Amino acid sequence: MMRPAEPGLGATYLGDGQTHFLVWAPFATTVDVRLLGPTQREVRLRPLPRGYHAATVDDVQPGSRYTFVLDGTLERPDPASRSQPEGVHRPSEVIDPSEFSWTDQGWCGLPLRDLVVYELHVGTFSDAGTFLGVIPYLDGLRDLGITAIEIMPVAQFPGERNWGYDGVYPFAVQNSYGGAEGLARLVDACHQRGLAVVLDVVYNHLGPEGNYLGDFGPYFTERYHTPWGAALNFDGPHSDEVRRYFIENACYWIDTLHIDALRLDAVHTIFDRSAHPFLQELSESVNDVAERRNRRVHLIAESDLNDPRLVRPPLLGGYGLSAQWNDDFHHAVDALLTGARSPYRRDFGTIDHLARAYRDGFVYSGQYSQRRQRRFGAPLTGVEAQQLVIFVQNHDQVGNRVDGERLATLTSFDGLRLAAAATILSPYVPLLFMGEEYGETTPFHYFTSHTDPDLVAAVREGRQREFAEHWDRDAPDPQDPTLFISSRLRPDLADREPHRQLVALYRELLTLRRELPSLAHLRRDTLEVTVARPARVLLVHRWHGPDATILALNFDDQPATVLLPVPGGNWHKRLDTADPTWGGSGSRAPDAVDASQATAVPLPPRAAVLYHRQIAKEAP
Repeated sequence: MMRPAEPGLGATYLGDGQTHFLVWAPFATTVDVRLLGPTQREVRLRPLPRGYHAATVDDVQPGSRYTFVLDGTLERPDPASRSQPEGVHRPSEVIDPSEFSWTDQGWCGLPLRDLVVYELHVGTFSDAGTFLGVIPYLDGLRDLGITAIEIMPVAQFPGERNWGYDGVYPFAVQNSYGGAEGLARLVDACHQRGLAVVLDVVYNHLGPEGNYLGDFGPYFTERYHTPWGAALNFDGPHSDEVRRYFIENACYWIDTLHIDALRLDAVHTIFDRSAHPFLQELSESVNDVAERRNRRVHLIAESDLNDPRLVRPPLLGGYGLSAQWNDDFHHAVDALLTGARSPYRRDFGTIDHLARAYRDGFVYSGQYSQRRQRRFGAPLTGVEAQQLVIFVQNHDQVGNRVDGERLATLTSFDGLRLAAAATILSPYVPLLFMGEEYGETTPFHYFTSHTDPDLVAAVREGRQREFAEHWDRDAPDPQDPTLFISSRLRPDLADREPHRQLVALYRELLTLRRELPSLAHLRRDTLEVTVARPARVLLVHRWHGPDATILALNFDDQPATVLLPVPGGNWHKRLDTADPTWGGSGSRAPDAVDASQATAVPLPPRAAVLYHRQIAKEAP
């Protein structure tokens, strides 16, 4: 794709009081940059091919405020603004990222197989509600066994309360969180502790309030429609420039703000029928940045399609993304633990669904789906286990319940311990949702702070319609400030029982995952999964060389007795979630199992037991 010469989109401070402005505005004949302040002035940008306008302007320092004036009448903030200090409707600000103080020069990132991801929302994670407010908790997360934090979207959104999916300035870091400098300080602090940073980005839509892209050019198309209206234009006339905008945004996060991975929101609503799809071009561009910077960088897709093409290499007909979220694992565990049988989960509820999630990755890889009333998904042929991210909680699965209930209020502590073991001891990349590790019970609501009364009413009505199918009561008002306040974590719970015991269990599970070779190596071809009937018990046998483990997961409310499929060797119990150490009521599962005998192992209800084969040491 042809690119206008560097510097890139937006306002780029060049030093010595010079700032370069570049904007794509094919709808405008003339574009002026209006520089605000005591000596307000306007400078005409020169037109360039394909609808760009640019100029290098003297006497414009970092901190200067500006807008673009289209055809002499329409004044708008910069679509590629790096800072919106007064919100989405007010002028943009010139910043100089070269002034950020970095200490991570030796940081090269982490491989996918080493990721243990912790998803958080900056506004509700700490009382401060800022990037700097996250930093004091990083040591605790690292000591727990977390290796990466995933930050929900931080592109500038209206007001101060939002999940982040209503962002309208993809390059500007939310001002109320601390702006670009605050994010840089958080990323640097993570890297100092060996933690990677994943940033959630939204390339399938923009929020409604403050969305002025349509005044500049054909960013949107009516050929496709999304739940948020017209789709972004990734394959029609002028789509090269739309692609450039979002690819440059991705590279900005990675190159300038040192982000290690991007989680791509709902890629199934990115519509693109071109021969060289946007997602593939995005992957190629990000890989170029990673190679130039000698860093490991990942693109992780959220998708509702169970489509392995997202993560297959282009040579095999894929888009070359690094990994994708796997909702099927969540649905399988959640249905077993909570008994949820809403229309949304009608495809799940048996132990066989979870067995398939372990064995195949996707539960639906071409089978008939009752919910969709058609065959759904495709097999993950040629896809590695480390390319699937699994979870039992995340912002969607919690916040899109009518009352924002976490798993801790939907199941017992026995169930929480079982869910933790099922997730962390799987052969996939685990993701935890903030507070999960100690059984946080505060809700995580959906909240907004829009200022347009018509939009506020539309969001309320839309939320009610969305929930009408699943719940028989009204949804809370997203604009209610108390929803935001009540969604804040209460980390002091982690110091009380049984929450403290749950934290200790998470730490032990993550230690076992890291230290036992059969658990640390993420593969599906060194795994056997069996269902012990008639109980709802799953037996997961994994191995790497001589090292091997057997994980027994009892999802039944009653005790069960099973024969472990133990090959040769002596097997020792390494973990039992029913042990009083973790707040359980006790267990009769034996401490050792001899493979030479058919040993019947009693399992407590809603418990996980892990056996590890003892490797005999050779005589000196």
